Amino acid sequence: MASKLTGGDLQIITRIAVFRGLKPETVAHMIAPATAVNVRAREPIVRQDEPATAFFIVIDGWVKLFRSNLAGDEAVIEIMTKGGSFAEAAALTGSRYLATAEAVSEARVARIPADHLVRCIRHNPDISISMIASICQHMHFLVQRVEQLKAQSGVQRLAEFLVSLALNQQGACALVLPYDKTLIAGELGLTPESLSRAFAKLRCIGVSVDASQVAVRDVGRLRKLAADGRSAVRGTLQVVR
Repeated sequence: MASKLTGGDLQIITRIAVFRGLKPETVAHMIAPATAVNVRAREPIVRQDEPATAFFIVIDGWVKLFRSNLAGDEAVIEIMTKGGSFAEAAALTGSRYLATAEAVSEARVARIPADHLVRCIRHNPDISISMIASICQHMHFLVQRVEQLKAQSGVQRLAEFLVSLALNQQGACALVLPYDKTLIAGELGLTPESLSRAFAKLRCIGVSVDASQVAVRDVGRLRKLAADGRSAVRGTLQVVR
């Protein structure tokens, strides 16, 4: 159900990359017709191949972007949380959504109509420059994800994921997995079984997991493992056994 944006919503929305460098009054005009939508876990926000009628900003919760093939298999593209935005390019071009967006948990998203966005750009071309820069930045992120999938082993991908959740740069830390392990596996390009094996391999360098609770003995060591070459990682895991 759609509702008006709150002051807290606006604080998050106005800081996203799409609006970076724009004057406050320009941003205010762009988001004037925006509404907030509350969605339940596993509820779709947009569906792959539907006409793009808006672009979205995650205000709270987690949202999964994925594509499905004819057999119904899912390929997770990205999982985003507060401050993430999606469907900008589709909204700008008036094309179709390239992926399905689905709430992982209860979530709140802002919806900005595509037709209003296009009118704003025609009135103020500086908006298009800001949006193109944001889209390019997101493309760079996706290229890095592809490189990660190609160049890193499953253990390294899991190590990097855990490091991204850690509040400490060094030393020990405890963290909570933000969503279920099946979804984490999909995000990392692994099967659930491969993810379990990767967690088991990390035990030898001080990573233990109990349901969604993870204890890391040394974040710095985990970060180094993620950055090393595959052969070095194999050597590290064999030496510490």
